[in-house]
Amino acid sequence: MKTALDLALTALAPVIWGTSYLVATTWLAGFDPLLVALLRALPAGLLLILIVRRLPAGIWWVRVFCLGALNFSIFWWMLFVAAYRLPGGLAATVGAVQPLVVVFLARLVLGTPVRAVSVVAAVTGMLGVALLILTPEAALDPLGVAAGFAGAASMAAGTVLTRRWQPSVPLVTFTAWQLAAGGLLLLPALWWIDLGAVHFTAGNLAGLAYLGLVGAALTYLIWFRGLARLDPTLVSPLGFLSPVTAVLLGWLVAGENFTALQTAGLILVAASLLAAQIRIPRRVPTPAEGIAAGAQQPAL
Repeated sequence: MKTALDLALTALAPVIWGTSYLVATTWLAGFDPLLVALLRALPAGLLLILIVRRLPAGIWWVRVFCLGALNFSIFWWMLFVAAYRLPGGLAATVGAVQPLVVVFLARLVLGTPVRAVSVVAAVTGMLGVALLILTPEAALDPLGVAAGFAGAASMAAGTVLTRRWQPSVPLVTFTAWQLAAGGLLLLPALWWIDLGAVHFTAGNLAGLAYLGLVGAALTYLIWFRGLARLDPTLVSPLGFLSPVTAVLLGWLVAGENFTALQTAGLILVAASLLAAQIRIPRRVPTPAEGIAAGAQQPAL
Protein backbone atom coordinates (compact mmCIF):
# COMPACT_ATOMS: atom_id res chain seq x y z
CA MET A 1 0.00 0.00 0.00
CA LYS A 2 2.85 2.36 0.90
CA THR A 3 4.56 1.65 -2.44
CA ALA A 4 1.34 2.38 -4.32
CA LEU A 5 0.99 5.74 -2.56
CA ASP A 6 4.62 6.62 -3.29
CA LEU A 7 4.12 5.74 -6.96
CA ALA A 8 0.92 7.77 -7.18
CA LEU A 9 2.62 10.85 -5.71
CA THR A 10 5.72 10.42 -7.89
CA ALA A 11 3.50 10.15 -10.98
CA LEU A 12 2.40 13.77 -10.44
CA ALA A 13 5.84 14.96 -11.58
CA PRO A 14 5.74 13.61 -15.17
CA VAL A 15 2.09 14.65 -15.47
CA ILE A 16 3.12 18.24 -14.75
CA TRP A 17 6.16 17.91 -17.04
CA GLY A 18 3.75 17.00 -19.81
CA THR A 19 2.48 20.57 -19.74
CA SER A 20 5.98 21.91 -20.52
CA TYR A 21 5.60 21.30 -24.26
CA LEU A 22 2.45 23.45 -24.39
CA VAL A 23 3.99 26.18 -22.24
CA ALA A 24 7.26 26.27 -24.23
CA THR A 25 5.62 26.40 -27.65
CA THR A 26 2.85 28.81 -26.60
CA TRP A 27 4.52 31.33 -24.28
CA LEU A 28 8.21 30.83 -25.08
CA ALA A 29 8.15 30.39 -28.85
CA GLY A 30 11.37 31.59 -30.49
CA PHE A 31 13.45 31.49 -27.28
CA ASP A 32 16.88 29.91 -27.38
CA PRO A 33 16.67 26.40 -25.81
CA LEU A 34 19.77 27.10 -23.70
CA LEU A 35 18.23 30.28 -22.34
CA VAL A 36 14.97 28.51 -21.45
CA ALA A 37 16.88 25.73 -19.66
CA LEU A 38 18.99 28.30 -17.78
CA LEU A 39 16.03 30.43 -16.70
CA ARG A 40 14.10 27.35 -15.65
CA ALA A 41 16.86 25.94 -13.43
CA LEU A 42 18.93 28.76 -11.94
CA PRO A 43 16.26 31.05 -10.38
CA ALA A 44 14.41 28.10 -8.84
CA GLY A 45 17.65 26.62 -7.53
CA LEU A 46 18.91 29.88 -6.02
CA LEU A 47 15.51 30.50 -4.41
CA LEU A 48 15.61 27.09 -2.75
CA ILE A 49 19.24 27.66 -1.66
CA LEU A 50 18.15 30.89 0.06
CA ILE A 51 15.42 28.94 1.84
CA VAL A 52 17.54 25.98 3.02
CA ARG A 53 20.72 28.06 3.62
CA ARG A 54 23.01 25.08 3.30
CA LEU A 55 25.72 24.19 0.78
CA PRO A 56 27.33 20.85 -0.10
CA ALA A 57 30.54 19.71 1.54
CA GLY A 58 33.46 17.55 0.43
CA ILE A 59 32.75 15.02 -2.31
CA TRP A 60 29.17 16.26 -2.57
CA TRP A 61 30.32 19.30 -4.56
CA VAL A 62 31.44 16.97 -7.36
CA ARG A 63 28.39 14.73 -7.09
CA VAL A 64 25.92 17.61 -7.03
CA PHE A 65 27.40 19.21 -10.15
CA CYS A 66 27.41 15.82 -11.87
CA LEU A 67 23.73 15.28 -11.01
CA GLY A 68 22.89 18.89 -11.87
CA ALA A 69 24.42 18.42 -15.32
CA LEU A 70 22.61 15.13 -16.00
CA ASN A 71 19.21 15.95 -14.50
CA PHE A 72 19.01 19.59 -15.57
CA SER A 73 21.74 21.20 -17.70
CA ILE A 74 22.07 18.56 -20.41
CA PHE A 75 18.60 17.09 -20.12
CA TRP A 76 16.67 20.38 -20.33
CA TRP A 77 18.93 21.80 -23.03
CA MET A 78 18.38 18.72 -25.20
CA LEU A 79 14.69 18.62 -24.28
CA PHE A 80 14.04 22.13 -25.58
CA VAL A 81 16.21 21.61 -28.69
CA ALA A 82 14.07 18.57 -29.50
CA ALA A 83 10.81 20.33 -28.60
CA TYR A 84 11.54 23.25 -30.92
CA ARG A 85 12.88 21.14 -33.80
CA LEU A 86 10.44 18.21 -33.75
CA PRO A 87 6.89 19.36 -34.47
CA GLY A 88 4.03 17.15 -33.47
CA GLY A 89 5.51 16.08 -30.16
CA LEU A 90 8.18 13.82 -31.63
CA ALA A 91 10.47 14.92 -28.78
CA ALA A 92 8.32 12.94 -26.38
CA THR A 93 8.47 9.88 -28.62
CA VAL A 94 12.26 9.91 -28.83
CA GLY A 95 12.57 10.59 -25.10
CA ALA A 96 10.43 7.54 -24.35
CA VAL A 97 13.55 5.39 -24.70
CA GLN A 98 14.65 6.60 -21.25
CA PRO A 99 13.00 3.84 -19.14
CA LEU A 100 14.72 1.19 -21.27
CA VAL A 101 18.10 2.87 -20.72
CA VAL A 102 17.42 2.99 -16.97
CA VAL A 103 16.84 -0.78 -16.87
CA PHE A 104 20.38 -1.50 -18.11
CA LEU A 105 22.11 1.38 -16.30
CA ALA A 106 20.53 0.26 -13.02
CA ARG A 107 22.06 -3.16 -13.62
CA LEU A 108 25.53 -1.69 -14.18
CA VAL A 109 25.48 0.90 -11.41
CA LEU A 110 23.11 -0.50 -8.76
CA GLY A 111 23.24 -4.21 -9.50
CA THR A 112 19.49 -4.30 -10.11
CA PRO A 113 18.55 -7.47 -12.02
CA VAL A 114 17.38 -6.96 -15.62
CA ARG A 115 13.86 -8.40 -15.52
CA ALA A 116 12.21 -9.43 -18.75
CA VAL A 117 8.98 -7.75 -17.65
CA SER A 118 10.81 -4.42 -17.24
CA VAL A 119 12.20 -4.62 -20.77
CA VAL A 120 8.81 -5.62 -22.22
CA ALA A 121 7.10 -2.81 -20.28
CA ALA A 122 9.61 -0.23 -21.55
CA VAL A 123 9.28 -1.34 -25.18
CA THR A 124 5.48 -1.46 -24.90
CA GLY A 125 5.45 2.04 -23.45
CA MET A 126 7.66 3.33 -26.27
CA LEU A 127 5.27 1.83 -28.83
CA GLY A 128 2.31 3.37 -27.04
CA VAL A 129 3.93 6.80 -27.00
CA ALA A 130 4.75 6.48 -30.71
CA LEU A 131 1.09 5.75 -31.49
CA LEU A 132 0.06 8.72 -29.36
CA ILE A 133 2.41 11.20 -30.96
CA LEU A 134 3.46 10.17 -34.44
CA THR A 135 1.41 11.47 -37.34
CA PRO A 136 1.98 11.36 -41.12
CA GLU A 137 2.81 15.07 -41.00
CA ALA A 138 5.52 14.71 -38.35
CA ALA A 139 8.93 15.81 -39.62
CA LEU A 140 12.02 13.84 -38.54
CA ASP A 141 14.68 16.51 -38.04
CA PRO A 142 18.01 14.67 -37.49
CA LEU A 143 19.35 17.20 -34.98
CA GLY A 144 16.09 17.13 -33.05
CA VAL A 145 16.09 13.32 -32.94
CA ALA A 146 19.71 13.28 -31.77
CA ALA A 147 18.90 15.82 -29.06
CA GLY A 148 15.95 13.73 -27.92
CA PHE A 149 18.10 10.63 -27.53
CA ALA A 150 20.85 12.61 -25.76
CA GLY A 151 18.32 14.07 -23.32
CA ALA A 152 16.85 10.65 -22.61
CA ALA A 153 20.29 9.17 -21.93
CA SER A 154 21.18 12.10 -19.66
CA MET A 155 18.03 11.80 -17.57
CA ALA A 156 18.42 8.01 -17.37
CA ALA A 157 21.94 8.39 -15.96
CA GLY A 158 20.74 11.09 -13.57
CA THR A 159 17.86 8.89 -12.39
CA VAL A 160 20.15 5.98 -11.54
CA LEU A 161 22.87 8.09 -9.89
CA THR A 162 20.29 10.02 -7.86
CA ARG A 163 19.23 6.69 -6.40
CA ARG A 164 22.85 5.69 -5.74
CA TRP A 165 23.92 9.00 -4.19
CA GLN A 166 21.66 9.92 -1.27
CA PRO A 167 23.10 12.58 1.06
CA SER A 168 22.03 12.85 4.69
CA VAL A 169 20.22 16.14 4.11
CA PRO A 170 16.53 16.99 3.65
CA LEU A 171 15.09 16.36 0.22
CA VAL A 172 14.48 20.07 -0.43
CA THR A 173 18.19 20.74 0.19
CA PHE A 174 19.27 17.99 -2.22
CA THR A 175 16.90 19.37 -4.85
CA ALA A 176 18.14 22.93 -4.30
CA TRP A 177 21.76 21.87 -4.77
CA GLN A 178 21.06 20.09 -8.06
CA LEU A 179 18.88 22.84 -9.54
CA ALA A 180 21.41 25.55 -8.65
CA ALA A 181 24.32 23.48 -9.99
CA GLY A 182 22.45 22.76 -13.21
CA GLY A 183 21.70 26.45 -13.70
CA LEU A 184 25.27 27.55 -12.95
CA LEU A 185 26.65 25.11 -15.52
CA LEU A 186 24.47 26.80 -18.14
CA LEU A 187 25.64 30.34 -17.32
CA PRO A 188 28.49 30.33 -19.91
CA ALA A 189 25.78 30.04 -22.58
CA LEU A 190 25.02 33.73 -22.02
CA TRP A 191 28.22 34.58 -23.91
CA TRP A 192 26.82 33.41 -27.25
CA ILE A 193 23.08 34.00 -26.74
CA ASP A 194 21.94 37.25 -28.34
CA LEU A 195 20.19 38.73 -25.31
CA GLY A 196 19.52 41.95 -27.18
CA ALA A 197 17.01 40.10 -29.34
CA VAL A 198 15.14 38.76 -26.31
CA HIS A 199 12.12 40.83 -25.28
CA PHE A 200 10.24 39.54 -22.26
CA THR A 201 6.47 39.92 -22.17
CA ALA A 202 4.10 39.15 -19.32
CA GLY A 203 3.31 35.85 -21.01
CA ASN A 204 7.01 34.95 -21.27
CA LEU A 205 7.60 35.71 -17.59
CA ALA A 206 4.51 33.75 -16.56
CA GLY A 207 5.67 30.78 -18.63
CA LEU A 208 9.16 30.87 -17.12
CA ALA A 209 7.77 31.21 -13.60
CA TYR A 210 5.57 28.17 -14.16
CA LEU A 211 8.40 26.10 -15.63
CA GLY A 212 10.77 27.09 -12.81
CA LEU A 213 8.60 27.02 -9.70
CA VAL A 214 6.06 24.36 -10.59
CA GLY A 215 7.72 22.43 -13.42
CA ALA A 216 11.12 22.33 -11.70
CA ALA A 217 11.26 23.06 -7.96
CA LEU A 218 7.97 21.36 -7.00
CA THR A 219 8.05 18.46 -9.43
CA TYR A 220 11.67 17.51 -8.78
CA LEU A 221 11.05 17.48 -5.05
CA ILE A 222 8.35 14.92 -5.79
CA TRP A 223 10.51 13.02 -8.30
CA PHE A 224 13.61 12.81 -6.10
CA ARG A 225 11.43 11.71 -3.17
CA GLY A 226 10.23 8.82 -5.33
CA LEU A 227 13.77 7.90 -6.37
CA ALA A 228 14.86 7.88 -2.72
CA ARG A 229 12.08 5.44 -1.79
CA LEU A 230 11.58 3.30 -4.89
CA ASP A 231 13.61 1.27 -7.37
CA PRO A 232 14.54 3.38 -10.44
CA THR A 233 13.06 0.70 -12.73
CA LEU A 234 9.72 1.32 -11.01
CA VAL A 235 9.96 5.11 -11.23
CA SER A 236 11.33 5.68 -14.74
CA PRO A 237 8.32 4.20 -16.64
CA LEU A 238 6.18 6.89 -15.02
CA GLY A 239 7.87 9.24 -17.50
CA PHE A 240 5.47 7.88 -20.13
CA LEU A 241 2.79 9.97 -18.43
CA SER A 242 4.47 13.12 -19.76
CA PRO A 243 3.65 12.59 -23.47
CA VAL A 244 0.23 11.23 -22.51
CA THR A 245 -0.48 14.47 -20.70
CA ALA A 246 0.83 16.50 -23.65
CA VAL A 247 -1.50 14.69 -26.08
CA LEU A 248 -4.53 14.95 -23.80
CA LEU A 249 -3.89 18.68 -23.32
CA GLY A 250 -3.71 19.11 -27.08
CA TRP A 251 -7.10 17.39 -27.34
CA LEU A 252 -8.73 19.26 -24.46
CA VAL A 253 -7.14 22.71 -24.85
CA ALA A 254 -6.12 23.02 -28.48
CA GLY A 255 -9.04 21.09 -29.92
CA GLU A 256 -6.84 18.50 -31.64
CA ASN A 257 -8.41 15.27 -32.87
CA PHE A 258 -8.02 12.12 -30.80
CA THR A 259 -7.79 9.16 -33.18
CA ALA A 260 -8.31 5.44 -32.77
CA LEU A 261 -4.54 4.90 -33.01
CA GLN A 262 -3.98 7.37 -30.19
CA THR A 263 -6.55 5.53 -28.09
CA ALA A 264 -4.63 2.30 -28.74
CA GLY A 265 -1.42 4.11 -27.74
CA LEU A 266 -3.00 5.27 -24.52
CA ILE A 267 -4.01 1.69 -23.71
CA LEU A 268 -0.49 0.43 -24.43
CA VAL A 269 1.05 3.07 -22.18
CA ALA A 270 -1.35 2.13 -19.37
CA ALA A 271 -0.47 -1.55 -19.87
CA SER A 272 3.25 -0.79 -19.76
CA LEU A 273 2.87 1.18 -16.51
CA LEU A 274 1.03 -1.72 -14.91
CA ALA A 275 3.51 -4.29 -16.21
CA ALA A 276 6.46 -2.28 -14.89
CA GLN A 277 5.10 -2.60 -11.36
CA ILE A 278 4.87 -6.40 -11.46
CA ARG A 279 7.05 -8.05 -8.86
CA ILE A 280 7.18 -11.84 -8.58
CA PRO A 281 7.04 -12.53 -4.82
CA ARG A 282 9.51 -14.96 -3.35
CA ARG A 283 7.93 -18.09 -1.92
CA VAL A 284 8.16 -18.11 1.87
CA PRO A 285 8.94 -21.62 3.19
CA THR A 286 6.47 -23.23 5.56
CA PRO A 287 7.55 -23.78 9.18
CA ALA A 288 8.02 -27.49 8.46
CA GLU A 289 10.23 -26.76 5.44
CA GLY A 290 12.25 -24.28 7.48
CA ILE A 291 12.87 -26.86 10.23
CA ALA A 292 13.87 -29.46 7.65
CA ALA A 293 16.24 -27.08 5.93
CA GLY A 294 17.79 -26.15 9.25
CA ALA A 295 18.31 -29.77 10.14
CA GLN A 296 20.25 -30.30 6.93
CA GLN A 297 22.73 -27.53 7.74
CA PRO A 298 26.11 -28.72 9.04
CA ALA A 299 26.91 -27.92 12.65
CA LEU A 300 29.42 -25.12 13.12
